[in-house]
Amino acid sequence: MRSFLLAICLLITFNVSGQEKEKGKFFKDVYKELFKYSTIYVAGNASNSYETQRPSYFIRTDPDNLYAVPEVIDNTIYHPFDYRYGIGIRKLARFDYEVKGANFYNGTENNVALSAPTAAVKGLEYLIHYEKERERGEEFINERYFIRHTGKYHIAKVEKRTQGNVGFEYSSGEARARLPIGKKFSISAGAIYRTHQRSYGYNPVEIWLNETDENGNALNPWYTLGFEYGYTDHYTSYSMDGLPTVYDWIWMDSDGNVVAYGDKDFRDRVMPDLMNRYNNEIFDTLDPYGEVAPIVGFDYYHYKNNFWLHTYGSWVLPYHHYIKGDEDFNYLNRNNWGVGGLIEDSELEQWSDYNAGIMFGWKLSKSIGVFVEGEYTKFWDSEIYNSSVGLNITLK
Repeated sequence: MRSFLLAICLLITFNVSGQEKEKGKFFKDVYKELFKYSTIYVAGNASNSYETQRPSYFIRTDPDNLYAVPEVIDNTIYHPFDYRYGIGIRKLARFDYEVKGANFYNGTENNVALSAPTAAVKGLEYLIHYEKERERGEEFINERYFIRHTGKYHIAKVEKRTQGNVGFEYSSGEARARLPIGKKFSISAGAIYRTHQRSYGYNPVEIWLNETDENGNALNPWYTLGFEYGYTDHYTSYSMDGLPTVYDWIWMDSDGNVVAYGDKDFRDRVMPDLMNRYNNEIFDTLDPYGEVAPIVGFDYYHYKNNFWLHTYGSWVLPYHHYIKGDEDFNYLNRNNWGVGGLIEDSELEQWSDYNAGIMFGWKLSKSIGVFVEGEYTKFWDSEIYNSSVGLNITLK
Protein backbone atom coordinates (compact mmCIF):
# COMPACT_ATOMS: atom_id res chain seq x y z
CA MET A 1 0.00 0.00 0.00
CA ARG A 2 2.83 2.41 0.91
CA SER A 3 4.62 1.79 -2.40
CA PHE A 4 1.34 2.24 -4.26
CA LEU A 5 0.75 5.69 -2.74
CA LEU A 6 4.36 6.59 -3.52
CA ALA A 7 3.72 5.72 -7.17
CA ILE A 8 0.74 8.10 -7.21
CA CYS A 9 2.84 10.90 -5.74
CA LEU A 10 5.59 10.34 -8.31
CA LEU A 11 3.13 10.53 -11.20
CA ILE A 12 1.54 13.66 -9.78
CA THR A 13 4.95 15.26 -9.35
CA PHE A 14 5.85 14.29 -12.90
CA ASN A 15 2.82 16.15 -14.21
CA VAL A 16 2.86 19.33 -12.10
CA SER A 17 6.47 19.95 -11.07
CA GLY A 18 9.02 21.78 -13.13
CA GLN A 19 6.55 24.60 -13.76
CA GLU A 20 6.90 28.06 -12.22
CA LYS A 21 3.53 28.61 -10.63
CA GLU A 22 2.14 30.32 -7.59
CA LYS A 23 1.48 28.12 -4.61
CA GLY A 24 -2.30 28.41 -4.90
CA LYS A 25 -2.22 27.52 -8.58
CA PHE A 26 0.08 24.62 -7.79
CA PHE A 27 -2.36 23.06 -5.31
CA LYS A 28 -5.25 23.66 -7.68
CA ASP A 29 -3.39 21.67 -10.31
CA VAL A 30 -2.68 18.90 -7.79
CA TYR A 31 -6.37 18.75 -6.87
CA LYS A 32 -7.41 18.76 -10.51
CA GLU A 33 -4.98 15.97 -11.39
CA LEU A 34 -5.63 13.80 -8.36
CA PHE A 35 -9.17 14.32 -7.09
CA LYS A 36 -11.33 16.03 -9.72
CA TYR A 37 -14.01 13.62 -10.96
CA SER A 38 -12.99 11.02 -8.36
CA THR A 39 -15.46 9.32 -5.99
CA ILE A 40 -14.97 8.28 -2.38
CA TYR A 41 -17.30 5.49 -1.33
CA VAL A 42 -18.18 3.36 1.67
CA ALA A 43 -20.54 0.51 0.93
CA GLY A 44 -21.60 -2.93 2.06
CA ASN A 45 -24.30 -5.55 1.97
CA ALA A 46 -25.63 -8.45 4.00
CA SER A 47 -27.50 -11.54 2.82
CA ASN A 48 -28.60 -14.98 3.88
CA SER A 49 -25.85 -17.56 3.89
CA TYR A 50 -25.98 -20.89 2.11
CA GLU A 51 -28.22 -23.47 3.74
CA THR A 52 -28.51 -27.17 2.99
CA GLN A 53 -31.87 -28.14 1.54
CA ARG A 54 -32.40 -30.83 4.17
CA PRO A 55 -31.02 -31.13 7.70
CA SER A 56 -28.51 -33.84 8.56
CA TYR A 57 -28.65 -36.01 11.68
CA PHE A 58 -26.75 -38.80 13.37
CA ILE A 59 -27.47 -40.90 16.46
CA ARG A 60 -25.43 -41.17 19.63
CA THR A 61 -25.94 -44.47 21.41
CA ASP A 62 -25.38 -45.43 25.03
CA PRO A 63 -21.93 -47.12 25.17
CA ASP A 64 -23.22 -49.42 27.95
CA ASN A 65 -26.41 -50.38 26.14
CA LEU A 66 -26.28 -50.41 22.36
CA TYR A 67 -30.03 -51.00 22.09
CA ALA A 68 -31.21 -48.27 24.43
CA VAL A 69 -33.18 -45.32 23.01
CA PRO A 70 -30.50 -43.24 21.16
CA GLU A 71 -29.98 -39.49 21.19
CA VAL A 72 -30.62 -37.85 17.81
CA ILE A 73 -28.04 -35.14 17.10
CA ASP A 74 -28.56 -32.37 14.54
CA ASN A 75 -25.40 -32.47 12.41
CA THR A 76 -26.47 -29.71 10.01
CA ILE A 77 -23.97 -26.88 9.51
CA TYR A 78 -25.60 -23.50 10.06
CA HIS A 79 -23.58 -20.56 8.75
CA PRO A 80 -23.98 -17.00 10.04
CA PHE A 81 -25.22 -14.44 7.54
CA ASP A 82 -22.91 -13.41 4.71
CA TYR A 83 -21.71 -9.83 4.51
CA ARG A 84 -19.38 -7.54 2.63
CA TYR A 85 -18.27 -4.03 3.45
CA GLY A 86 -15.61 -1.91 1.83
CA ILE A 87 -14.14 1.52 1.44
CA GLY A 88 -12.39 3.08 -1.51
CA ILE A 89 -11.70 5.96 -3.80
CA ARG A 90 -11.76 5.74 -7.57
CA LYS A 91 -11.04 7.87 -10.58
CA LEU A 92 -11.67 5.77 -13.67
CA ALA A 93 -12.95 7.11 -16.96
CA ARG A 94 -15.71 5.10 -18.63
CA PHE A 95 -15.70 4.49 -22.36
CA ASP A 96 -18.68 5.95 -24.19
CA TYR A 97 -20.42 2.59 -24.56
CA GLU A 98 -20.19 1.82 -20.82
CA VAL A 99 -23.29 2.66 -18.84
CA LYS A 100 -23.06 3.33 -15.13
CA GLY A 101 -24.86 0.40 -13.52
CA ALA A 102 -26.30 2.29 -10.56
CA ASN A 103 -26.60 5.73 -9.04
CA PHE A 104 -23.82 4.95 -6.58
CA TYR A 105 -20.55 2.99 -6.37
CA ASN A 106 -20.30 -0.04 -4.09
CA GLY A 107 -16.89 -1.48 -4.99
CA THR A 108 -18.12 -4.37 -7.15
CA GLU A 109 -17.81 -2.50 -10.46
CA ASN A 110 -15.37 -3.81 -13.06
CA ASN A 111 -14.66 -1.17 -15.68
CA VAL A 112 -13.03 -1.99 -19.00
CA ALA A 113 -10.45 0.63 -18.00
CA LEU A 114 -8.91 -1.93 -15.63
CA SER A 115 -8.05 -4.26 -18.53
CA ALA A 116 -7.55 -2.19 -21.68
CA PRO A 117 -3.96 -0.99 -22.29
CA THR A 118 -5.07 2.54 -23.20
CA ALA A 119 -7.44 4.60 -21.07
CA ALA A 120 -10.59 6.35 -22.24
CA VAL A 121 -8.92 9.70 -21.45
CA LYS A 122 -5.35 10.88 -21.08
CA GLY A 123 -4.01 11.55 -17.62
CA LEU A 124 -4.13 9.88 -14.23
CA GLU A 125 -6.56 7.14 -13.24
CA TYR A 126 -6.61 5.07 -10.07
CA LEU A 127 -8.61 2.77 -7.82
CA ILE A 128 -7.93 2.14 -4.13
CA HIS A 129 -10.31 -0.46 -2.69
CA TYR A 130 -10.31 -2.45 0.54
CA GLU A 131 -13.08 -4.75 1.71
CA LYS A 132 -13.85 -7.52 4.15
CA GLU A 133 -16.37 -10.24 3.49
CA ARG A 134 -17.78 -13.32 5.15
CA GLU A 135 -18.95 -16.27 3.08
CA ARG A 136 -20.22 -19.55 4.57
CA GLY A 137 -18.79 -18.60 7.94
CA GLU A 138 -15.28 -17.82 6.66
CA GLU A 139 -13.91 -14.29 6.61
CA PHE A 140 -11.70 -12.91 3.84
CA ILE A 141 -9.90 -9.71 2.92
CA ASN A 142 -10.11 -8.38 -0.64
CA GLU A 143 -7.96 -5.52 -1.93
CA ARG A 144 -7.36 -3.85 -5.25
CA TYR A 145 -4.95 -0.98 -5.92
CA PHE A 146 -4.67 0.32 -9.46
CA ILE A 147 -2.95 3.37 -10.92
CA ARG A 148 -2.29 4.29 -14.53
CA HIS A 149 -1.11 7.34 -16.37
CA THR A 150 -1.76 7.53 -20.09
CA GLY A 151 -0.13 10.11 -22.31
CA LYS A 152 0.10 10.54 -26.03
CA TYR A 153 3.34 8.55 -26.18
CA HIS A 154 3.45 6.56 -22.93
CA ILE A 155 1.52 4.23 -20.62
CA ALA A 156 2.58 3.58 -17.01
CA LYS A 157 0.61 1.26 -14.74
CA VAL A 158 0.93 -0.31 -11.29
CA GLU A 159 -1.55 -2.84 -9.90
CA LYS A 160 -1.92 -5.02 -6.82
CA ARG A 161 -4.86 -7.34 -6.20
CA THR A 162 -5.83 -9.78 -3.45
CA GLN A 163 -8.96 -11.95 -3.63
CA GLY A 164 -9.13 -13.78 -0.31
CA ASN A 165 -12.02 -16.15 -1.03
CA VAL A 166 -10.10 -17.81 -3.88
CA GLY A 167 -6.57 -17.38 -2.48
CA PHE A 168 -5.54 -15.09 -5.34
CA GLU A 169 -2.75 -12.53 -4.96
CA TYR A 170 -1.13 -10.64 -7.82
CA SER A 171 1.05 -7.57 -8.34
CA SER A 172 2.34 -5.98 -11.52
CA GLY A 173 4.00 -2.88 -12.84
CA GLU A 174 4.56 -1.91 -16.44
CA ALA A 175 5.88 0.91 -18.56
CA ARG A 176 5.22 1.17 -22.30
CA ALA A 177 6.00 3.52 -25.13
CA ARG A 178 2.81 4.28 -27.07
CA LEU A 179 2.48 5.12 -30.75
CA PRO A 180 -0.88 6.53 -31.91
CA ILE A 181 -1.77 5.66 -35.49
CA GLY A 182 -4.57 7.98 -36.42
CA LYS A 183 -7.18 8.91 -33.83
CA LYS A 184 -8.57 5.41 -33.18
CA PHE A 185 -5.67 2.97 -33.18
CA SER A 186 -2.48 2.72 -31.16
CA ILE A 187 0.26 0.21 -30.47
CA SER A 188 2.50 -0.02 -27.44
CA ALA A 189 5.62 -1.84 -26.29
CA GLY A 190 7.59 -1.98 -23.07
CA ALA A 191 8.33 -4.18 -20.07
CA ILE A 192 6.17 -5.68 -17.32
CA TYR A 193 6.95 -7.00 -13.84
CA ARG A 194 4.56 -9.61 -12.40
CA THR A 195 4.32 -11.80 -9.32
CA HIS A 196 2.71 -15.18 -8.71
CA GLN A 197 2.32 -17.31 -5.59
CA ARG A 198 1.96 -20.83 -6.94
CA SER A 199 4.82 -23.24 -7.76
CA TYR A 200 3.50 -24.74 -10.98
CA GLY A 201 4.34 -28.36 -11.77
CA TYR A 202 5.80 -29.02 -8.30
CA ASN A 203 4.06 -31.70 -6.18
CA PRO A 204 6.03 -32.10 -2.91
CA VAL A 205 4.16 -35.14 -1.56
CA GLU A 206 4.57 -37.05 -4.84
CA ILE A 207 8.32 -36.46 -4.79
CA TRP A 208 8.59 -37.46 -1.13
CA LEU A 209 6.52 -40.64 -1.49
CA ASN A 210 8.33 -41.74 -4.65
CA GLU A 211 11.85 -41.31 -3.34
CA THR A 212 13.77 -44.60 -3.66
CA ASP A 213 17.10 -46.06 -2.62
CA GLU A 214 19.73 -47.48 -4.97
CA ASN A 215 17.80 -50.77 -5.17
CA GLY A 216 14.53 -49.12 -6.16
CA ASN A 217 12.89 -49.58 -2.75
CA ALA A 218 10.67 -46.84 -1.36
CA LEU A 219 12.45 -44.73 1.24
CA ASN A 220 9.14 -43.29 2.45
CA PRO A 221 6.32 -45.87 2.21
CA TRP A 222 2.96 -44.16 1.89
CA TYR A 223 1.82 -45.07 5.41
CA THR A 224 4.82 -43.32 6.98
CA LEU A 225 3.15 -40.02 6.18
CA GLY A 226 0.74 -40.88 8.99
CA PHE A 227 3.65 -41.23 11.40
CA GLU A 228 4.83 -37.74 10.41
CA TYR A 229 1.56 -36.32 11.78
CA GLY A 230 1.36 -38.30 15.01
CA TYR A 231 -0.76 -41.26 13.91
CA THR A 232 0.16 -44.75 15.08
CA ASP A 233 -0.78 -48.19 13.80
CA HIS A 234 -1.46 -51.20 16.00
CA TYR A 235 -1.58 -54.74 14.71
CA THR A 236 -4.71 -56.56 15.88
CA SER A 237 -7.20 -59.24 14.95
CA TYR A 238 -10.96 -59.45 15.08
CA SER A 239 -13.60 -61.90 13.93
CA MET A 240 -17.33 -62.15 13.45
CA ASP A 241 -19.59 -65.15 13.85
CA GLY A 242 -19.09 -67.61 11.01
CA LEU A 243 -16.35 -65.54 9.33
CA PRO A 244 -12.57 -66.03 9.31
CA THR A 245 -10.42 -64.00 11.68
CA VAL A 246 -9.17 -60.77 10.19
CA TYR A 247 -5.67 -59.44 10.90
CA ASP A 248 -4.98 -55.79 10.17
CA TRP A 249 -3.56 -52.53 11.48
CA ILE A 250 -5.85 -50.24 13.46
CA TRP A 251 -4.84 -46.58 13.24
CA MET A 252 -5.12 -44.10 16.11
CA ASP A 253 -4.51 -40.37 16.39
CA SER A 254 -2.27 -38.73 18.99
CA ASP A 255 -5.16 -38.72 21.51
CA GLY A 256 -5.67 -42.47 21.22
CA ASN A 257 -8.87 -42.26 19.15
CA VAL A 258 -9.37 -44.90 16.47
CA VAL A 259 -9.46 -43.20 13.06
CA ALA A 260 -9.28 -46.20 10.70
CA TYR A 261 -9.89 -49.94 10.88
CA GLY A 262 -7.17 -51.19 8.58
CA ASP A 263 -4.49 -49.82 6.25
CA LYS A 264 -6.89 -49.58 3.32
CA ASP A 265 -9.36 -47.62 5.40
CA PHE A 266 -6.58 -45.25 6.51
CA ARG A 267 -5.31 -44.83 2.96
CA ASP A 268 -8.74 -44.11 1.50
CA ARG A 269 -10.14 -41.78 4.17
CA VAL A 270 -7.30 -40.17 6.11
CA MET A 271 -4.40 -40.01 3.66
CA PRO A 272 -5.99 -37.50 1.19
CA ASP A 273 -6.19 -34.84 3.89
CA LEU A 274 -2.65 -35.60 5.07
CA MET A 275 -1.29 -35.28 1.52
CA ASN A 276 -2.93 -31.87 1.07
CA ARG A 277 -1.70 -30.80 4.49
CA TYR A 278 1.85 -31.83 3.64
CA ASN A 279 1.79 -29.97 0.32
CA ASN A 280 0.36 -26.80 1.87
CA GLU A 281 3.03 -26.79 4.56
CA ILE A 282 5.78 -27.08 1.95
CA PHE A 283 4.22 -24.41 -0.28
CA ASP A 284 4.02 -22.04 2.71
CA THR A 285 7.81 -22.17 3.04
CA LEU A 286 8.32 -20.90 -0.52
CA ASP A 287 8.56 -17.18 -1.23
CA PRO A 288 6.42 -15.52 -3.93
CA TYR A 289 7.91 -15.26 -7.41
CA GLY A 290 8.58 -12.15 -9.44
CA GLU A 291 9.54 -11.99 -13.11
CA VAL A 292 10.04 -9.41 -15.85
CA ALA A 293 9.32 -9.75 -19.54
CA PRO A 294 8.73 -7.59 -22.63
CA ILE A 295 5.13 -6.75 -23.46
CA VAL A 296 3.43 -5.40 -26.59
CA GLY A 297 -0.16 -4.40 -27.15
CA PHE A 298 -2.71 -2.64 -29.31
CA ASP A 299 -5.93 -0.72 -28.82
CA TYR A 300 -8.63 0.21 -31.34
CA TYR A 301 -11.63 2.33 -30.34
CA HIS A 302 -14.44 3.58 -32.56
CA TYR A 303 -17.68 4.98 -31.17
CA LYS A 304 -20.86 6.29 -32.71
CA ASN A 305 -24.31 6.37 -31.13
CA ASN A 306 -25.51 3.49 -33.29
CA PHE A 307 -22.26 1.54 -33.67
CA TRP A 308 -19.16 1.03 -31.57
CA LEU A 309 -16.17 -1.28 -31.58
CA HIS A 310 -13.48 -1.46 -28.95
CA THR A 311 -10.86 -4.17 -29.20
CA TYR A 312 -7.57 -4.46 -27.36
CA GLY A 313 -4.88 -6.97 -26.58
CA SER A 314 -1.56 -7.49 -24.82
CA TRP A 315 1.07 -10.15 -25.40
CA VAL A 316 3.71 -10.94 -22.78
CA LEU A 317 6.53 -12.28 -24.92
CA PRO A 318 8.39 -15.54 -24.13
CA TYR A 319 11.52 -13.90 -22.73
CA HIS A 320 10.84 -14.12 -19.00
CA HIS A 321 13.51 -13.50 -16.40
CA TYR A 322 12.89 -14.24 -12.71
CA ILE A 323 14.26 -11.77 -10.19
CA LYS A 324 12.47 -13.10 -7.11
CA GLY A 325 11.80 -16.59 -5.69
CA ASP A 326 13.66 -19.91 -5.68
CA GLU A 327 14.67 -20.59 -9.28
CA ASP A 328 14.11 -24.36 -8.90
CA PHE A 329 10.38 -23.84 -8.34
CA ASN A 330 9.55 -21.03 -10.77
CA TYR A 331 7.37 -21.40 -13.86
CA LEU A 332 10.32 -22.01 -16.16
CA ASN A 333 10.73 -25.41 -14.45
CA ARG A 334 7.02 -26.33 -14.45
CA ASN A 335 7.55 -29.42 -16.64
CA ASN A 336 10.94 -30.40 -15.23
CA TRP A 337 9.78 -32.22 -12.10
CA GLY A 338 9.83 -36.02 -11.91
CA VAL A 339 9.22 -38.50 -9.13
CA GLY A 340 12.84 -38.12 -8.05
CA GLY A 341 12.70 -34.32 -7.92
CA LEU A 342 14.01 -31.76 -10.39
CA ILE A 343 15.30 -33.53 -13.51
CA GLU A 344 19.03 -33.04 -13.82
CA ASP A 345 20.23 -30.80 -16.69
CA SER A 346 16.65 -30.02 -17.69
CA GLU A 347 16.06 -27.04 -19.96
CA LEU A 348 14.08 -24.00 -18.89
CA GLU A 349 10.85 -23.63 -20.85
CA GLN A 350 9.68 -20.15 -21.84
CA TRP A 351 6.02 -19.29 -22.46
CA SER A 352 3.65 -16.61 -23.76
CA ASP A 353 0.79 -14.96 -21.88
CA TYR A 354 -2.12 -13.05 -23.38
CA ASN A 355 -4.96 -10.72 -22.59
CA ALA A 356 -7.52 -9.65 -25.19
CA GLY A 357 -10.97 -8.17 -25.27
CA ILE A 358 -13.67 -6.97 -27.64
CA MET A 359 -16.70 -4.75 -27.04
CA PHE A 360 -19.09 -4.48 -29.99
CA GLY A 361 -22.50 -2.89 -30.27
CA TRP A 362 -24.76 -2.14 -33.21
CA LYS A 363 -28.15 -0.48 -33.11
CA LEU A 364 -29.76 -1.84 -36.24
CA SER A 365 -32.73 0.46 -35.79
CA LYS A 366 -34.35 2.54 -33.07
CA SER A 367 -35.86 -0.64 -31.66
CA ILE A 368 -33.30 -3.39 -32.32
CA GLY A 369 -29.72 -3.67 -31.15
CA VAL A 370 -27.12 -6.38 -30.79
CA PHE A 371 -24.04 -6.50 -28.62
CA VAL A 372 -21.03 -8.75 -28.06
CA GLU A 373 -18.62 -8.42 -25.16
CA GLY A 374 -15.77 -10.74 -24.31
CA GLU A 375 -12.41 -10.95 -22.63
CA TYR A 376 -9.81 -13.70 -22.41
CA THR A 377 -6.79 -13.81 -20.12
CA LYS A 378 -4.11 -16.47 -19.96
CA PHE A 379 -1.50 -15.99 -17.23
CA TRP A 380 0.75 -18.96 -16.42
CA ASP A 381 -1.59 -22.00 -16.06
CA SER A 382 -4.67 -19.86 -15.35
CA GLU A 383 -7.23 -19.08 -18.04
CA ILE A 384 -10.11 -16.67 -17.49
CA TYR A 385 -13.03 -16.33 -19.89
CA ASN A 386 -15.72 -13.68 -19.64
CA SER A 387 -18.19 -13.10 -22.44
CA SER A 388 -21.75 -12.09 -23.18
CA VAL A 389 -23.85 -11.71 -26.29
CA GLY A 390 -27.36 -10.43 -26.68
CA LEU A 391 -30.19 -8.97 -28.72
CA ASN A 392 -32.22 -6.03 -27.44
CA ILE A 393 -35.69 -5.31 -28.81
CA THR A 394 -37.46 -2.22 -27.50
CA LEU A 395 -41.23 -2.29 -27.89
CA LYS A 396 -42.93 1.05 -28.41
